Amino acid sequence: MGYLGNHLATVVTGVFAAVLTGLWPIFIDFAPILDFVFIMAVPITWFLTLMCWASQKSTDYAHKHSSYTVHEKKSLNKSHQTTQLYTAEGKQASQSEIKEAKTELTEDLNSLKETVKIQDDEIERLNQEIANLQTLVQIESLKTELANLKMLASKSKN
Repeated sequence: MGYLGNHLATVVTGVFAAVLTGLWPIFIDFAPILDFVFIMAVPITWFLTLMCWASQKSTDYAHKHSSYTVHEKKSLNKSHQTTQLYTAEGKQASQSEIKEAKTELTEDLNSLKETVKIQDDEIERLNQEIANLQTLVQIESLKTELANLKMLASKSKN
């Protein structure tokens, strides 16, 4: 968060709207076209100021009540394999859990390969995703995808 609480766009737009509002009485007698420009520009800039303020308040509210905090974010550096991995809920995923899930998913995919005629590129893509697993969220998404493939396999048998 910056000095203005991430309201820099609101402040800049508000200052511009205030300056336009202040200049309007000065330039009112110069030309009719300037009067039209100010009639259009002043309400638009105040509206933009209001929208900037409302959107920032909405973003602040959404991030305040979010379950995923900054402290839970961990960079997944490929050279740092000993780093603890976190899910969106903050649970730690150990390397043994990830290896266990990889072997389980690989076995499921191999058994599915035998029962269903899936295109080879789809199987290769899934094998590549299994090899690159790093978080429990990825494991759950692959389990879901394999469950869908199993459902399709059972429907094709019937």
